[in-house]
Amino acid sequence: MLATGLAAVDATIVATVVPQIVGDLGGFSQFPWLFSIYLVAQAVLVPIYGRLSDVFGRKPLLLFGIGVFLVGSVLCGAAWSMVSLIVFRGVQGIGAGAILPLTNTIVGDLYPPAERGRIQGYVASVWGVTAVVGPALGGLFAQYWTWRGIFFINIPLGLGAVALLALYLHERVEERRHRIDLAGAAVLTAALSMLILGLLEGGVGWSWASAPSLGLFIGAVALLGLFVLVERRAAEPILPLWIFRRRILVTANVAGLAIGAILIGQSSYVPTYGQGVLGYGAVLAGFAMASMTIGWPLAATAAPKVYLRLDYRPTALLGGSFTIAGCLLLAVFVHEHSGLWRIAVSSFVLGIGMGFASVSTVVAVQSVVGWNRRGVVTGSNMFIRTLGSAVGIAVFGSIANTTLADRFRHPPAALAGKLPHAVDAASISFTKRHDTAAVVAYTRHALYDAVHFVFWALVAVAVLGLLAELFMPRRAEELRFDD
Repeated sequence: MLATGLAAVDATIVATVVPQIVGDLGGFSQFPWLFSIYLVAQAVLVPIYGRLSDVFGRKPLLLFGIGVFLVGSVLCGAAWSMVSLIVFRGVQGIGAGAILPLTNTIVGDLYPPAERGRIQGYVASVWGVTAVVGPALGGLFAQYWTWRGIFFINIPLGLGAVALLALYLHERVEERRHRIDLAGAAVLTAALSMLILGLLEGGVGWSWASAPSLGLFIGAVALLGLFVLVERRAAEPILPLWIFRRRILVTANVAGLAIGAILIGQSSYVPTYGQGVLGYGAVLAGFAMASMTIGWPLAATAAPKVYLRLDYRPTALLGGSFTIAGCLLLAVFVHEHSGLWRIAVSSFVLGIGMGFASVSTVVAVQSVVGWNRRGVVTGSNMFIRTLGSAVGIAVFGSIANTTLADRFRHPPAALAGKLPHAVDAASISFTKRHDTAAVVAYTRHALYDAVHFVFWALVAVAVLGLLAELFMPRRAEELRFDD
């Protein structure tokens, strides 16, 4: 639970202080990279950690991941520019790749299916605690001290997790020979980097139909095709292709893809909306975002009772329905002059859906294999979820940046020449610069349009997740396979 707290605090606190980071270091158009580079590093390493944990055990890999995460946290707190902060977030991501999948895998090792969901609910309750503590601390640091403090609070949490794991986690591991799929990891990293770079810079750094955009997207597709070939020949692939031949794994992973994208979209753009459009402080905007991570553990705690009575598929469908409802509320119920409570209600409903969907899909994939494959399937599910977040923040960032670029290129006649053409002009909404009221009002309206389009994109992703859950096997006895 302490190890999970590291990732949970990071998820709820960094997004809260993005406006202050942008105001201090600049680079509004670059802020999605704070999440993308973290998530790409995490996504690529999640299946590697999962594979290695099946070889060496969960404990040493988890301790290593926590250590790297803490080093990255210290470096982030000392960052001197947006570029350096982005690089150090990548270091954090290298450590984070071990934390969530291995904590979930350890729960799968220690408890049988009947108890696993209840314990997953306890672990998920960490998100509820950090939903209150994280935004509160982040907002206080941002408003009354410095955003850098949010990275240093990871130190006591991490050291506490290391001490307890070292003392009390005991496991017996059957040692065997292993081969690390470095080629697969390198090709996948390159493919994801090209895809995300194309999404974030397209329509902003260069036009969508330009040679750089086309080259990046074609290159990403070619490398993904090469990745499949590499994985077919790898002795121990980081992403075994057999997981794409099992219906339960495919549907659960597609649902995880949607969960990851929605999570990063909501947590990245709701604080931006609350502070940049509605004009609230960091603390209140953070609490509005965090209402999702209050609803999430409540639903996650109730999920085991539901799926033990109804089975995994109905529980996942219940979660998917709530998720769509929450995304629709953000897109329809929240407007340019609405109160912050509307965002909080919408996010809470969204969290209910995410709690039911995430627990039911993770426990389902863990229940269909034995110990020697549980790390792989759990790691693969977490990898797909993190991949959803990495690609999702790039897509949402592309939507927001393209919208803002269009609005700043074509301002009203009265503001012609008064607005910079760059997307970074959106930082006017967060900083205390003495711009004219008309410039600030127009900037906030442009930011509203950009984030509103992102909310509608969340609705589309939620529909994709529900469709995947519809195709899950109907009964638990249809899931098990050991070959």
